[in-house]
Amino acid sequence: MLLGKVIGTVTPCVAYEGLEGVPMLLVQPLSKNQEAIGKPLVAADSTRMAGPGELIYYEGGREAAMALETVFVPVDATIIGIVDDVTLIDAEAE
Repeated sequence: MLLGKVIGTVTPCVAYEGLEGVPMLLVQPLSKNQEAIGKPLVAADSTRMAGPGELIYYEGGREAAMALETVFVPVDATIIGIVDDVTLIDAEAE
């Protein structure tokens, strides 16, 4: 699973069959330190509850298509859940 932050919403003018009513959100991928990495991407929101500013975890590829109610729809990324907190234990401090 990958960590990201919702930075916006996407409103499609036409929805592919099976994606009707599924929110599309703009997500900035994050490192384990919650720093932005790479370019923002569009992700389908399987939780139907994520919104701008929220920390989320998502999947890409085939797993993304399987996470929605209608499986194998054409999506590259799907939000799987909303993250409440991240605690990173510094391995060098031990």
